[in-house]
Amino acid sequence: MIRCPVRAGSVLSLGATAILASQLVLAADPARDVVHLGFVQPQSPSNDLRGVSAFWERLRELGYVEGKNLLVERRSAEGRNERLPALMNEMAADKVDVVVTYGTPAAIAAKNATSTIPIVVAALGDPVGTGLAGSLARPGGNLTGLSMGYSEGMAGKWLELLQEVVPHASVIAVIANTNNPVARDAVKDLETIAPIRRAKLRLVEVHEPTALDRAFQQAKRKALAVLILPDPMLAAHRREVTALAAKYRLPAMYYLGDYVEAGGLIAYAPDFSAMCRRAADYVDKILKGAKPADLPIEQPTKFELVVNLKTAKALGITIPESILLRADEVIR
Repeated sequence: MIRCPVRAGSVLSLGATAILASQLVLAADPARDVVHLGFVQPQSPSNDLRGVSAFWERLRELGYVEGKNLLVERRSAEGRNERLPALMNEMAADKVDVVVTYGTPAAIAAKNATSTIPIVVAALGDPVGTGLAGSLARPGGNLTGLSMGYSEGMAGKWLELLQEVVPHASVIAVIANTNNPVARDAVKDLETIAPIRRAKLRLVEVHEPTALDRAFQQAKRKALAVLILPDPMLAAHRREVTALAAKYRLPAMYYLGDYVEAGGLIAYAPDFSAMCRRAADYVDKILKGAKPADLPIEQPTKFELVVNLKTAKALGITIPESILLRADEVIR
């Protein structure tokens, strides 16, 4: 399967072409069912997270081949969370068989758009706390998927690791899009944990990509290191985020390994590729008759610590041996 980047203006023509292709397939083989899958990307297709490709690979392994028995309606929010509700409404209007996405803002938009179409979310922040699921064991409703485990003390782990790498950083800036409920909850957790860890926090809110430079300027004035909290908008602009951290010479802790690949210093996160593969398994189960309400939301079982030694050298930081020995990936 070849994934082609799709701009908003070309969605209709692509959709029409795909529908025609599926009709031709059905004409050639009336007995074959064509699955109509809606895929909504919070990022732009050209800047997607590296783990997303694992979803499509697993679907192919399960026998779903685009152009044969799989028709995909793709939409992209281009890193703008405010676009997600309209895109999810389009999926509901198209009456796709399953909606697939990732991230809490996208999950909330999908849940608000439809209460009947099954929704599989590859990465949820805190599904119970945000009201997306009644419980992890039995979500209820039409949404299920995989949890990033952010509600299980992750914020404290990020702070602990950042302090281990930059022990002199007594004041830490927390850059967060507080419109995102997952980021808001993480801020609350950090405010509870910080006194215990003898750290002073300075919250820097950022809601638009255009405000990123200003946010890092504020962080530089207030703190000696930075903690970036989860948000699709920030992830979509991760290259700009890591470039600004380098520009203002701020050691930064991230919640996804993709930031470190883009030049960030250190990240600690669940294995997103593994979660995307499991999301494909969930799609397969639903298409074979399983109900989302009965499919438990899985917690992550594997976490990855990723370190970029090139960035550390540029910042004049020596990564402790204790970190290097635990790291799953070291970029040299």
